[in-house]
Order: sequence, then structure tokens, then C-alpha cells
Amino acid sequence: MADHDLVALWETHCRYEFETRDVDATMATMVDQPYVNHIPTMTGGVGQHDLRHFYANHFIGVNPPDFTLDPVSRTVGADRLVDEFVARFTHTTEIDWMLPGVAPTGRAVSVPMVAIVQFQGDKLVHEHIYWDQASVLVQIGLLDPAGLPVVGGDEARKVVDRNLPSNALMGALWKGKG
Repeated sequence: MADHDLVALWETHCRYEFETRDVDATMATMVDQPYVNHIPTMTGGVGQHDLRHFYANHFIGVNPPDFTLDPVSRTVGADRLVDEFVARFTHTTEIDWMLPGVAPTGRAVSVPMVAIVQFQGDKLVHEHIYWDQASVLVQIGLLDPAGLPVVGGDEARKVVDRNLPSNALMGALWKGKG
């Protein structure tokens, strides 16, 4: 069992990031040398100074006003937590951490994400955040899915509704199943 309520610690951290949008409060939930890595874009920071700069200038203040995280599943261990969720937003701001250098398109985005969060005592040590960047690019119109094995926003719908069809990208390969 964990010495601390990791769920409460993580939810407090996320509340500071996405609801109150308070950089100082967010940083106070982390160890002296934290690190965050958004895997598809390699954005984030290592250490208090770089991570504070990242949060203040490229993350907390740049998320669109309608940005939400809809929980799907959670696994809690002795010193780490894994959250699966769907991020939903309208691309109305420059979202440096997810779409660096991409001007707002005004398009809706729904993308499943996974956060792997390491704790030390009552502080976050690191976050590894994963998502399918191709799905995001399809949804904002920067990637044409024609002829590519990508599905755009359908992947987020499938995460929350297992009854949606599977194997659509396999086309004739799937239809020819024995």
C-alpha cells in the first residue's frame, strides 16, 4: 500500500493544471527535481526551473478554455498511478505542448491519452504522457487519413464505447476472415 493517497495527490495536481491554472500550486505538488515528458512531441521539462517555465509559458496558460479530461480507467500502485482518459478541446489557442508551431484551426479534438505518474512520498516525481499524434493531426486537418492506417477522432469514441466496430482499417483483410 502507498504511504499517501496517490489518487488525491494526482487529482490535486491536475486541478491546479486544468481548473485553477495555477503554476505555483502545480509546482508545489512536485519534488525538487521533477520531470514531465509528453512523449509524442517530447515537450515538458526537467527540474524546477525548466518545468516552471514550461508550465507558465507553454502548458497551463495555453490550453483552450473548453479543455477537459474525461476519465476512462485508473491503476494505482505503491508509488505510481496510471490514468487513461480522453482529452477533449476545440483548437482555439496555440497548444505548444501538443501542437508546437501550429496556429489554431478551430476544430474539435478528442484524443485518448495515458499518463504514467511516479510519486515519492507526497510529491510527483515525473509524468510520462502518451497520445496518438496522428489522430490529433487528422482532426485538425494537417494529416489526410486517406490511404493511411489512422482513424482520427474515432479512436476516442472506441475507447469509451467498446461496441463500436473494430478492424475497419483492415477492410478486405478483415472481411475475408475465415
